Amino acid sequence: MKTPAVMWFRRDLRLSDQRALEAASATSPVIGLFVLDPVLLAGCGPARAHYLVVTLRALRESMNGALVLRVGGPGEVLREVCRESGATRVVITEDFAPYGRARDERVEEELASIGVELVRADTPYAVRPGTARTAAGTPPKVFTPFFRSWEASGVPGPQPLSSDPQWVTLSSLEPEHLFDYAGRARPELFAGLEDPRATTFEDVGEAGAWARLEEFLTRVDRYGEGRNQPGEELTSRLSPHLRFGTLHPRQVLAAAQGSSASAGVFRSEVAWREFYGDVLFHHPESAWRALQTSMERLRVDEGPLAHERFRAWARGETGYPLVDAGMRQLLAEGWMHNRVRMVCASFLVKHLHLDWRWGARWFLWCLIDADLASNQHGWQWTAGTGTDAAPFHRVFNPTLQAERFDPDGVYVRRYVAELATVPSPQCLQPGGGAGLLAPAGYPAPLVDAARERDEALARFAEVRAPR
Repeated sequence: MKTPAVMWFRRDLRLSDQRALEAASATSPVIGLFVLDPVLLAGCGPARAHYLVVTLRALRESMNGALVLRVGGPGEVLREVCRESGATRVVITEDFAPYGRARDERVEEELASIGVELVRADTPYAVRPGTARTAAGTPPKVFTPFFRSWEASGVPGPQPLSSDPQWVTLSSLEPEHLFDYAGRARPELFAGLEDPRATTFEDVGEAGAWARLEEFLTRVDRYGEGRNQPGEELTSRLSPHLRFGTLHPRQVLAAAQGSSASAGVFRSEVAWREFYGDVLFHHPESAWRALQTSMERLRVDEGPLAHERFRAWARGETGYPLVDAGMRQLLAEGWMHNRVRMVCASFLVKHLHLDWRWGARWFLWCLIDADLASNQHGWQWTAGTGTDAAPFHRVFNPTLQAERFDPDGVYVRRYVAELATVPSPQCLQPGGGAGLLAPAGYPAPLVDAARERDEALARFAEVRAPR
């Protein structure tokens, strides 16, 4: 038997259009390996842990049970597997996040010490981070020049595997073993908060990803306007599949080609994900530091009242129905509609005056699609600390946003039980309506949105004032 190669699965949990797997299997039988890394799992909230378990189960089933799971530091596990099997190559889809890049550099050195080569054979993006350039040859700082360069670079099409891999099986753990390591680094900030309850999911694994994509394609031409309406199922909901690589963006872009304006909008939304990956690649410090460094001076609230308000926001008890609906959807499903994510983030930063990193941590903990680049830079965009050319003075009014994008109150009533029988537009108002009309059990507004908007702009003016 030929010496096997190791296919180290990470954020590419599929078999189709799997270029790293193609490189591994071209001349060798393959050991398909997933490493349960305690460092990464420690920050994985319970909803994402459950989603990963069912995704790994689906991948193992598609491999006829051949997926090998081991736990430990990646370098140690890979050396052990290579010594056990005689493998001299480990093939990966490249990782561009700060932890992943540093880990892979360490693993490459550790493998080289025993004569094993680490081969980077693909990227989880349609266009590799670091490729896009402005006309001046610099990395783009805002989306529009990035998008022009991204389009011009040419998105490659999907490629089927040339042949079915010959799998080599080794002793393995079960996917459920990751629960022993997930969530150990729960931030102290979350004390007293309930974790997301999501443990079952409608579409998982590669088959579920394709079913979700095919269903979305039947309504992609309504995406342009519909993506902002949380009461209707008009977004793609492909983000968990792109996060774990059960679909590659090449496959999504190829399937969603079309001349309609909505298809073009969807393509640009995929490019936003790629843009944030590019920003993090060039500025790894931006995972937790403001890209606009002057905004580090923005005055934020701290202390017991700030923590109390954070917990009310996280529980969906702010008294602003659209914000509360979004935060409760997050707890129920481990997912939130994108328009509502922006409204909730804006409320935390600009009405509660809390550090954007508090909210970013909560989203990373709760979301099944939590992606460091997209999450952190989405928060920075809303907080006015990131890539937006006209940032902080954009303050989403949660009531006006509800009236515009959920005018019939379908979304609000779906997730806020206290408002389930309250008609629109009353159910969209702060407190669910004033005075005698206020529904029993629903909280009064946590703050006065108009007053706090003025306070937010005053604090922004302090930052912009000459020093």
